[in-house]
Amino acid sequence: MNPIKTVIKKELRAYFLSPVALIFLGIFLLANLFIFFTSATFFARNIADVRPMFQWMPLLLIFLVAAISMRSWSDEQAHGTLEILMTLPIKTVSLVLGKLFAGVILISIALALTLPLPIMVSTMGDLDWGPVIGGYAGALFLGAAYLAMGMSISSKTNNQIVSLMVTGIVGSIFYVIGSDTVSGFFGSNIGEILRSLGSGSRFYNIERGVLDFRDIFYYLSIGGFFVILNIYFIDMKRVDTVKSQGKKRATGKKIALLLGAANLLAANIWLSPIVFLRADLTEDGQFSVSDSTKKIIDNLNNPVVIAGYFSENTHPLLAPLVPAIRDYLAEYKNAGGKNITVKFENPNNNEDLAQEIAQSYNIKPLPFRVSGRHEQSVVNAYFHILVKCADEYQVLSIDDLVDVKQNKDDVDVQLKNLEYDVTKAIKKVSSGFQSIESVFATMKDSSKLTLFATPDSLPDDMKEVPARVQKIADELAQKSSGKFSFELVNLDGNKAKQQEVMEKYDFQPMATDIFGEHTFFLHMLLQTGDKAEQIVLQGTPTEAAIKTTIEGTFKRSTTGFIKTIGLFTEQPEQEQPNPQLPPQMQPPQKQPDYRMLEQQLNEEFKVNRVDLADGVVPGDIDILIVAKPGTMTDKQKFAIDQYLMGGGAMIVLAGDKKITVDRTGITAVDGSRDLIDMLSTYGVKIESGFVMDSQNANFPVPIEEKHGMFVMKKIKMMNYPFFPDIRPESFKKGNIATSGLQNLIFNWGSAISAKSTDKVKAETILNTSDEAWIRTSTEILPESFENAAVDFAAPDKLSRYALAATLQGSFKSYFADKPSPLFTDDNNKDENAKDENRKKDLTGRTLKESSPLARLAVIGSSELLSDITASIGNQIQGNMYSSNFQFARNLIDWALADTDLLEIRTGGTFARTLKPIEDKTANMWEIFNYLFVLASLGIIVFVFAGKRRKTKSLLEMEGK
Repeated sequence: MNPIKTVIKKELRAYFLSPVALIFLGIFLLANLFIFFTSATFFARNIADVRPMFQWMPLLLIFLVAAISMRSWSDEQAHGTLEILMTLPIKTVSLVLGKLFAGVILISIALALTLPLPIMVSTMGDLDWGPVIGGYAGALFLGAAYLAMGMSISSKTNNQIVSLMVTGIVGSIFYVIGSDTVSGFFGSNIGEILRSLGSGSRFYNIERGVLDFRDIFYYLSIGGFFVILNIYFIDMKRVDTVKSQGKKRATGKKIALLLGAANLLAANIWLSPIVFLRADLTEDGQFSVSDSTKKIIDNLNNPVVIAGYFSENTHPLLAPLVPAIRDYLAEYKNAGGKNITVKFENPNNNEDLAQEIAQSYNIKPLPFRVSGRHEQSVVNAYFHILVKCADEYQVLSIDDLVDVKQNKDDVDVQLKNLEYDVTKAIKKVSSGFQSIESVFATMKDSSKLTLFATPDSLPDDMKEVPARVQKIADELAQKSSGKFSFELVNLDGNKAKQQEVMEKYDFQPMATDIFGEHTFFLHMLLQTGDKAEQIVLQGTPTEAAIKTTIEGTFKRSTTGFIKTIGLFTEQPEQEQPNPQLPPQMQPPQKQPDYRMLEQQLNEEFKVNRVDLADGVVPGDIDILIVAKPGTMTDKQKFAIDQYLMGGGAMIVLAGDKKITVDRTGITAVDGSRDLIDMLSTYGVKIESGFVMDSQNANFPVPIEEKHGMFVMKKIKMMNYPFFPDIRPESFKKGNIATSGLQNLIFNWGSAISAKSTDKVKAETILNTSDEAWIRTSTEILPESFENAAVDFAAPDKLSRYALAATLQGSFKSYFADKPSPLFTDDNNKDENAKDENRKKDLTGRTLKESSPLARLAVIGSSELLSDITASIGNQIQGNMYSSNFQFARNLIDWALADTDLLEIRTGGTFARTLKPIEDKTANMWEIFNYLFVLASLGIIVFVFAGKRRKTKSLLEMEGK
């Protein structure tokens, strides 16, 4: 090893004493900064990662390495020192490796000088260091491969400029051959082969945080081949090919070279189908099949087929995604074994297959416009994934799989969260549409339904209920495979048993009249394992309604089934049509709010808009979302209250103010207090006014600018304290409602307070920063853009406020001391008696207290998920507002206590955004990085300039 160390020291001394290498090192670093800050617009991009730096690394390294390697052998030959080296007792292998390792050290120094970039990003956002570490490791392997290539070329010429140019050309060929520009001219199969040969396309997995052994070995094989070639070129200089012995040696070395190249090629081909030798360095393992997916696959009752239908001739931006999809789905096969079958087919080559999938699954080719060398054309290509289990199936098309972003100069096409989409489809087809039989099949514990009733004293409209329940229970028992039983407990005339039931289950007798003189029992209790849940029949107890309520209770308590979400919000008042206008010219009907939320949730749930006019929440509703309900009737309040009392789960969006949009602009008005008053009964107080925060997001404000005779309308971004930007330090740690969130924009919200009691556990899950305040004025826009800072200036006293909370436990009913709006006695003429009992519930049909399983999430903003906010988010660059919908999805998981897909979804759907900073601060960071590079180069020049002067003085003394 000593000869190699000697060569390394010699080469490093030569590198730093040469100004050419330092010049190219400076060009590499400055070009890297220019691309990162200017070309990739880091601050406008608003993502806390350094992928733009690594995206250009394969190209920048070509020119850096060409400058480093150009003098490695060319200089030796030009100055005649190569012959001296060859006479030394040092093997050619040691000479080549010594020069190679010296160059790798110089590349490492160049990469190390870029470290201020990820360090800067980590201070401005939640940087995932896994892809950074992987990117540097991959860049080092790639740089070593380029270096071996350049050294091999340098050994064939004594001209450094020729070596520099040829190395640049050969390296560029390796880069370009796998680019979309070249591979796009060919079909997907040939294009995939070309991409596997490209040094830049091979770097794609590395830049996103996945170290695949196949990519690393590819770089090692390139480096290994050119090292062998370099050794061959140098050794051939020692061989006298005139003599026969020399010819034999030359032939042997050629055979060794060819065998080495063939072995490296064969190894790459052999490794190509092996997908499990990879390390996902991302923090959440977002490019690997997670434990949640493996758990879902392990619990499959029936095998699932995943079929990928992709055309060979497709859009050039989509073609590079196909190999990544193929590799990822192969991991499903490895994780699922016999439970998962994965196949890939090209329907364009099989007409029968194309007709079959079109008729059976409505999978049809998509038209793409592509540009050829001479003309534009349209190709009809498949880009679909079919997930099938038995007779159920889901189709994932380009809209589900691909995320398209329009950048300043081009279009960026990437896969979305592939694991989430595929696993969600697997879960949906395997269990989402299963019948009640499947519910029982997945239940680990047996269940028992008990009906406590007094059949003889039931009112006329409920006389048939016990028989209907018995019939439904018999049907369920036949489908349950022995896991379900039913018991009717007759309480007629048994005062002791009635008292026991009242004390044990807190059942209260119901009344047939408003005075409570005639009472009866009609209560159901569902016991599954150690859990017990009351089933309350509200509304008209038809057989269908009873069956829906009972089955809904079963499914609500069982994970893995498609859930139904009830969305309750006020319906807008429609304007009367103008009789003087024809139908086609009538103004459009006003649409209810939260359509974007409904669209987002419909991807995974069944969403039903409910009006609750009959005072009952439908029995199949698993979660009730209440948002801007407006002025509610007593029946609507009763429906909400009794749903929660029955152990339901509710998510409430309740701000103090309501935002309206009309032709005059955006205004804030006082909303109805009905919902706020109900929440106070449950232990949650909504504070008056808007909560403001110095840490906030921008608001797009339309500005009119006059240019001579013309008026131009523009959108300018204004710091807007009404939009607090909530960061992870203000989240409740460990609460799944905030899992995976990097930020949250809290739009036009109010502060809240929620305190725990003996029966209810309350947790505050969102807070403002410490620089927040309350504003009671309803003026939400400044007089002018320039006056915004003055109009919305923060007061001297700032504080921290709670914005959202989750509560679980036994809540007190809002109607505990109020009459049930579902029970009225219109035949009773005693008005005084009615007045006396108006404030009391004497019927016994109202649940006074919820079961401990009841869950309530309260968000102090009605606009957090509204369509107004969604439209604003679409006008702002970056995807800061995507976290708002993710937050809602997390709350649904919390409400359902079903987190199967939470880990997968939060691993890939959010963007690690930057903390809000001013333009001045951003400019300072950019200048700092440039100054750091210049200062580092200056230090290197200063240190080695001194050594150069010392060397010159020694030579002069020896000469004298």
